[in-house]
Amino acid sequence: MFRILSVLSIILAVFVAATQLTAKTEAPGWKVYNAKGFEAAQNSGKTIIVDVYATWCPTCRAQAPILDELRAEKASKDTIFVKVNFDDHKPFLRANRIPRQSTVLVFKGKKEVARSIAQTNRGALRKAVLSAL
Repeated sequence: MFRILSVLSIILAVFVAATQLTAKTEAPGWKVYNAKGFEAAQNSGKTIIVDVYATWCPTCRAQAPILDELRAEKASKDTIFVKVNFDDHKPFLRANRIPRQSTVLVFKGKKEVARSIAQTNRGALRKAVLSAL
């Protein structure tokens, strides 16, 4: 009986982890970072909100619904939202001096106009992003 419960616990843990990973990487309305696409967005002069995340990061998971909420608001309708995977895009991290995941950046064209690191307070994160739009 104990062995069956252990196996079921492991299966449940794997399912939950896979669900969280899928939810994070398939966020609707977000573009997945690639260097050429990001450069084109910067050259267009548009406002770009960048979420530097890691699938294993609890802070990133706490930020995700707040950022999704911002993405859905009218104030950000002409804004491009980009997800940068902390583990996969080291050149981007070096170029933008990003030492850790759970970093949110706002660019106006090529100029960085706001940065928030590890902020999970809804009001503070919203203010950091919205004040830069």
